[in-house]
Amino acid sequence: QVQLVESGGGLVQPGGSLRLSCAASGSIFSIRAMGWYRQAPGKQRELVAAITSAGSTNYADSVKGRFTISRVNAKNTVYLQMNSLKPEDTAVYYCNCNSRSYNTPFKDYWGQGTQVTVSS
Repeated sequence: QVQLVESGGGLVQPGGSLRLSCAASGSIFSIRAMGWYRQAPGKQRELVAAITSAGSTNYADSVKGRFTISRVNAKNTVYLQMNSLKPEDTAVYYCNCNSRSYNTPFKDYWGQGTQVTVSS
């Protein structure tokens, strides 16, 4: 099993910044990718940003140029720096980790979610 611990959510005014962190621990032999998803009320969960172990990144069009994902492989930790936040960024943000132990295939693990609210 893999546990994901998220931190960094909160309330911020439009135009402000927040940094989310997610640390993975447990039965980890290899991590293929880590990322952040979000789900707003009444909407489906969507990919925000993802990063592979090689450092390749992928962003939702709505956050390109404003959000930056980064990763410290040695710490199994991923970060999401969110700048120029907009009210439409309000959602619960979930950390995702695609990993395997030494004797299991790759699978997805999810954090418990952290609330990000952008409001004046």
